[in-house]
Amino acid sequence: MRIEDVYIWDINAKWLGILPHQLMENAGAGVARTIEERFGRGLKIAVFSGTGNNGGDGFVAARYLSFENEVTLFLVGDEAKIRSEEARHNWETLRKLDFVRIKVLKDSSQIRPLDLSGFNVVVDALLGAGTKGEPREPIRSAIEKINEYARKAKIVSVDLPSGYPSGVRVDCDFAVTFQWDKEEYQDFERVIAKIGYPRELYHLVGPGDAKFALRKKGEHKGQNGKLLVVGGSEDYFGAPYLAAKAASYLVDLVYLAMPEYSARRINDPNLILRPFEGRNFTKEDVEDVLAIADGVNAVVIGPGIGEKTKTKEFVLEFLRWCEKPLVIDADALKAIAEDLDVLKGRKFVLTPHAGEFRVLFGDNPEGSLEERAKLVVEKAKTIGGTILLKGAYDIISDGKVWKYNKTGNRGMTTGGTGDVLAGLVGALLALGNSPLRAASVGAFLNGLAGDMVTEEMEENFTAFDVAKKIPYAVKWVLEF
Repeated sequence: MRIEDVYIWDINAKWLGILPHQLMENAGAGVARTIEERFGRGLKIAVFSGTGNNGGDGFVAARYLSFENEVTLFLVGDEAKIRSEEARHNWETLRKLDFVRIKVLKDSSQIRPLDLSGFNVVVDALLGAGTKGEPREPIRSAIEKINEYARKAKIVSVDLPSGYPSGVRVDCDFAVTFQWDKEEYQDFERVIAKIGYPRELYHLVGPGDAKFALRKKGEHKGQNGKLLVVGGSEDYFGAPYLAAKAASYLVDLVYLAMPEYSARRINDPNLILRPFEGRNFTKEDVEDVLAIADGVNAVVIGPGIGEKTKTKEFVLEFLRWCEKPLVIDADALKAIAEDLDVLKGRKFVLTPHAGEFRVLFGDNPEGSLEERAKLVVEKAKTIGGTILLKGAYDIISDGKVWKYNKTGNRGMTTGGTGDVLAGLVGALLALGNSPLRAASVGAFLNGLAGDMVTEEMEENFTAFDVAKKIPYAVKWVLEF
């Protein structure tokens, strides 16, 4: 697991009703329990806390340790800068305790003269994993002071040594890290303390995943994603339009390539329309569509594209040559079912419902959530890409891990919501996300938008209603 996953799990845990107060309480308790298990009780313990959530964990640890030990809490920094509600709550609680000594150290001149020689254990809760670069004063002086007592007292860091991975870091005996080891952590001993995350968080897609997926990087037009949607036929024009419309809320530019016959019915200044002569795509169009694809970050192919033999040939030939990340949806899935080898070496997401999954792989996704997930993992591994199996619970896998999404409702059985989903996944690919994250977050946002529509209209709505709710779903995620 990675440090980024810590933030995602914390946000998703909150969405499930597991409050940050609970996680901080469990983290601090885990640190205190580990110290007493390793070193016993009746100790003199110094806890150095910063003003962030790592410091908040230190406040809780100090409270637990004070029951059978003599504890002094050193707050390094200005108490007015204690940021989060849960850290402030635990600070205010600590201040009411008569048997915990508290010293506030606002600048380095107050730290340098400190004598820690009477302490058996020094707890480092100064900085968490989000810190970049070398620590600044007065934290730097606190780190240097703690390191003066390395090998003289036992030094225990909360989550990771403060200052890590810079050269100015606490020289700890070990760190108590939470729930799992992190792949970025090296060169120091770790003890893992569980803090109350449920098993669901390994697999559940939530607002934490979406927050990271929706980050925009550029400040100029086109730097935040360009997407091409390829679809439409003589029979369908709404499907590619819904995909493109949904995507337009997330990326800077959306190109919509359609046969001219159906393109004439589209009139939306937010999309860049690229009509192709005739009623359906044919192999003769491949070169020109590839030329448009060269200028974008990702491609969605399939919505409303139809099942004519010449169109299937177009789809297969396009996929053989297109090197951009792809979302392969709807009728394009039926085209590749005849030649899955066309996917080799490509970065892609397939978006089948249960019936399309059976056509692609010959297997019915049935049984429990975990049984269906196992099948999706197996097939994703076989084809070397990502599968988003649509259903009451969407299941997503890249062949290594699997995720599931439970936003959405029965009203979303209405035609077109799958096209909205394809557009969202394509947009998230265009923003630079991995296929697994793009597919997972696309499913989450699509379902969330559907749930928002249901709150207003109950279960009688159209896919276009869902598409129009996308910006509100994004706003909800970013503010969560």
